[in-house]
Amino acid sequence: MPGLDQDRYQIAAQEDRSGYRNRTSVPASLRASGGRAFQTVVRDLSVSGFSATAISFVHPGTRCWLTMPGLDSQAARVVWWESGVVGCAFEDLLDPDLFEGVLERWQNRGGMPAGR
Repeated sequence: MPGLDQDRYQIAAQEDRSGYRNRTSVPASLRASGGRAFQTVVRDLSVSGFSATAISFVHPGTRCWLTMPGLDSQAARVVWWESGVVGCAFEDLLDPDLFEGVLERWQNRGGMPAGR
């Protein structure tokens, strides 16, 4: 049935958005559709989205791609921008193992991977 997976994602994303977001500090790059990539820092992360620094305004609804060290780019949509911070929802939920791996490597490390 067309749209069924998207409907499930929307329900799961809303449930996850109301859940705990993990504070972190991950150096990354963010590229908005039609724009150039810029360096950013992911400030918090969940399986459904993230917030990151973005000095320039990014319009809500803009498609973008987040690239964190050692991972493929993740497609997302801008939900909000306020005072130099952008909030985005991933187009597909992050795989739980991938999510846990990012947290283990970067959480509370001040932008330095574990073991450094």
